[in-house]
Amino acid sequence: MRIHSLPTQLVNQIAAGEVVERPSSVVKELVENCFDAGASQVSIEIEQGGARLIKIRDNGCGIVKEDLPLALSRHATSKIASLKDLEQVVSMGFRGEALPSISSVSRLTLISRISDADCAWRVNADGSEQDFDPQPDPHPQGTTVDVRDLFYNTPARRKFLKTEKTEFSHIETLIQRMALSRFDIGFTLSHNQKEIFNLKPAITDAEQEQRVAGICGSAFIENSVKIDFAASSLQLTGWVGLPTFSRSQQDMQFFYVNGRLVRDKLVSHAVKQAYQDVLFHGRHPVFVLYLTLDPSLVDVNAHPAKLEVRFREGRLVHDFLFSALHRSLADLRPGHNVRPVGWVSDSVTQQSEPESLPQTPSASDVKPNNVVWLNDSEATQSKPDFGAKPTYNSRPPQQASLPLHVEEAIQAYASLYPKTEQILQPTQSEVRPLGQAIAHLHNIYILSETPNGIILVDAHAAHERVTYERLKQQYQNGAVPSQPLLLPIKIKVSVAEADLAEDEHEFFNTLGFEINRAGPETIVLRSIPVLLGNNDMETLIRDVLADLTEHGMSQRIQEKTNEILATVACHGAVRAHRRLTIDEMNALLRDMEKTERIGQCNHGRPTWVELSTNELDKFFLRGQ
Repeated sequence: MRIHSLPTQLVNQIAAGEVVERPSSVVKELVENCFDAGASQVSIEIEQGGARLIKIRDNGCGIVKEDLPLALSRHATSKIASLKDLEQVVSMGFRGEALPSISSVSRLTLISRISDADCAWRVNADGSEQDFDPQPDPHPQGTTVDVRDLFYNTPARRKFLKTEKTEFSHIETLIQRMALSRFDIGFTLSHNQKEIFNLKPAITDAEQEQRVAGICGSAFIENSVKIDFAASSLQLTGWVGLPTFSRSQQDMQFFYVNGRLVRDKLVSHAVKQAYQDVLFHGRHPVFVLYLTLDPSLVDVNAHPAKLEVRFREGRLVHDFLFSALHRSLADLRPGHNVRPVGWVSDSVTQQSEPESLPQTPSASDVKPNNVVWLNDSEATQSKPDFGAKPTYNSRPPQQASLPLHVEEAIQAYASLYPKTEQILQPTQSEVRPLGQAIAHLHNIYILSETPNGIILVDAHAAHERVTYERLKQQYQNGAVPSQPLLLPIKIKVSVAEADLAEDEHEFFNTLGFEINRAGPETIVLRSIPVLLGNNDMETLIRDVLADLTEHGMSQRIQEKTNEILATVACHGAVRAHRRLTIDEMNALLRDMEKTERIGQCNHGRPTWVELSTNELDKFFLRGQ
């Protein structure tokens, strides 16, 4: 066949294959147009999951009569005019292909009125970009787009639609996510003439938290921390959930770049790194975060549906996100008006919790003779100093020996430990967020009384985190103990990887590695950190080089180091079923109040929970 031009309607239908995947895709494009029009109220009406009707109305600036045909023409837009505008897009839409693509696979009616016009004007479109005949209409200021019989002329596409309930659930989820991006706009959503929700504009902080709670659940706000970080022309605001408030799915993660909801690998990697040391395995963090930066530093034209973006300074953005989240999680300590309460119920996914999650003992399991009440007279018993460095060589009976390389590592950097300091007992005037210990339950849990209620602490988990954080700090502050290899390891790599290893020589050296180049495609590993003695060094170096190539940074060495330090901390922590004295328990509580990430142990399990006096009163129906 000879080369020929395609009909305009067919071109638009091909474009619709990228823009219009399902009814929710139509809703996304049209609501984004409402944002760009400066609307303060958006109304969405849906029938039969969007297959029969999608009607979206706003009170924005409207479209002048003469521009209505252009609005329904391919690559016609008011949002960019030059390449410079494309390099710093500030609007949600900018390509000018959504309306013609949608009209090519549906029966579309566009009605719009500007503020000083005598009336609104209505046009119908079929994607052919012809025969536009504007007609007057009594529509108020703003725009309404009426999309009927989606995919009526492309039956093959219509067959791929799911059930009415499924398609509408996609629309509802989409509107909720878009409502989180623009607190200044009100949203109403109805399905089959039934109102689903009506969100008023949220201006104050309390109103914004109320909207977030309405969409993500009140438990999220109660178990999250509001953050606001700014550095290097970047600003990160929003809410991050406590590590112990997590989900089995990634269905409550909302990240916005300049108001645009995105899914980005770089962002996901930074968030994962920030939570790696505090999250229970198999769980996912929850967050609603907003990144604001110069539009010229981010390319929003990297994905057909604008779901992904590309950062000009990816390393800078990654480090900023990691630092902001890592710091916000590390700074959580008792007394910050947040308290871990366990894992959030996956009400949406309805999935059961992993079998490995710790189980709360039932009332029948608690026996009175297992509760050990202690008094101050028992303070004369032997009292290990929780403020001092762990004494690893004096293990409890039946405790497994540490791996040989861990034992050697402890001896290698034992000189880095500060001298043991005497614990000063707090005075009565000091604020004690975790209260005063009054009992040791089952020789496992510390019962503490506070002015607001009671607190239960898992002594082993808490001491494990205290020890782990102290080890990390000491390890990072001192020179990393390194040991030369008896037989250097030759590693075959690509020329690019060999160049990278040579360029990053100082990076490896600070982590305890000595790497030299021995040829165009060969590097030689001569020294390694003592702590990583029994690891597969060749695989580790290859993985680090791969990370440096892809992300510009690597956390693998730090992760391996932390894994062993966590093992050391676990072996050095006070064991369960060992009776503690009042002084020992109070010393641990005071250490917890000063320790970063104390809300969970090294494995991500909660270390303490609180019951307020109000909650205790409810148990016994007091005041009712």
